[in-house]
Amino acid sequence: MRTQITELFGLSVYTDKAVYVGNVDDVVVDVDAKKIESLAVGNLNPEIGEIKGYKGMQIPFRAIKSIGDIVLIRHIAGLFKTQKKE
Repeated sequence: MRTQITELFGLSVYTDKAVYVGNVDDVVVDVDAKKIESLAVGNLNPEIGEIKGYKGMQIPFRAIKSIGDIVLIRHIAGLFKTQKKE
């Protein structure tokens, strides 16, 4: 599947465990290697973990599982909290 980089801006980012992470603010490109390095994500969900003091984070492109109406990433243990069932 091909897509324009500009179509990624503003997409919501979720983990594969349905945890909202934030929105795509920017795309980091390695021009020499002609590949996307990471997605810069802002508007972070304050409930996802220990990210106090940060306005954003970079998600490595290798962690991305799918891109469509949203960006789906692998759930990274220890970084994202999961909802505990009561």
